[in-house]
Amino acid sequence: MRFVLVALSAMLLLAAGPAGAVGFQWATAPDPDDRPLAIGIWYPSDAPVPDQPNTPFQQALALDGAIQGDHLPLVIISHGSGGWLGGHADLAKTLAEAGFVVVAVTHTGNNGRDNSYRPARQLVDRPRHISLVLDYMLTGWPGRGRLDPSRIGIFGFSLGGFTALVAIGGTPDPQPLVEHCWQDPEEPACLDAKKSDSETALARPASTWAHDPRIRAAVIASPALGFVFDKDALARITVPVQLWAAPGDTVVPEATNTALVRDALPSPPDYRRVEGAGHYAFVVPCDPELETRRPEVWATVCVDPPGFDRVAFHRQLDDDVTAFFRAQLPAGR
Repeated sequence: MRFVLVALSAMLLLAAGPAGAVGFQWATAPDPDDRPLAIGIWYPSDAPVPDQPNTPFQQALALDGAIQGDHLPLVIISHGSGGWLGGHADLAKTLAEAGFVVVAVTHTGNNGRDNSYRPARQLVDRPRHISLVLDYMLTGWPGRGRLDPSRIGIFGFSLGGFTALVAIGGTPDPQPLVEHCWQDPEEPACLDAKKSDSETALARPASTWAHDPRIRAAVIASPALGFVFDKDALARITVPVQLWAAPGDTVVPEATNTALVRDALPSPPDYRRVEGAGHYAFVVPCDPELETRRPEVWATVCVDPPGFDRVAFHRQLDDDVTAFFRAQLPAGR
């Protein structure tokens, strides 16, 4: 799949969000059926931070610093296909500054360093990864006693948006994939489907898909394969959803993906259209040095339509997502 082609080794990221003490930990979540899942955890902390960035995503964080606060809400982030846990690092830091614990997962077999798993496995594994990471955060993470298990949200971009929809109760249907791709064979997802076994994955029994009722709110940006979710497929979703669309998206076109999800959800989502944005606008702004170091990645992931300011947009995106989770995951819930 080509929904997000991000090379982990090449992606140097800009810090974003207001200054403040945020702690960070590298960790792994056990996966009984595969290798451990690589995760990064941002959280409120009063520990000192260095003057210069000390992380691969160019943020100055209190590495393994003490956690500040109790009964903290938790948000899990799912990246797009070929991405990694740092692809939305600015959002993670902004949420941590606002009092959230944020855990981002690198999906095994579907990331910038290793995209070797077949699509059928990727689609089924990803929602399972979400539940495994939440299991670890709530039962294995040393800071688990600081979390409020009744206040959990998810952010998903592109194939991470598909992942989030399944995690909150969606069950994809293979028939729309066949019908849609017959009508629109040039859509990127359909071109990929010809070379993959996506239809095989979607045809699996409903019990195959991992739903997680612990998740109480979701923010979804440009969800890939949105056309496999009709009203029946999303009928079990009861949590509030904020849904972001990019009208200029040529990878996951709004009309055949995000807009269809909007219309199929049982309750109207908080729908946000970002005028002038392309698909990769939701990925954290790239370091300008990447243009010289990896021009092919720069051209695919980092170049926005003329006149679109990704840095300014991310300030608004991070603030709006934070406000949504604050409203939907209030203290004392």
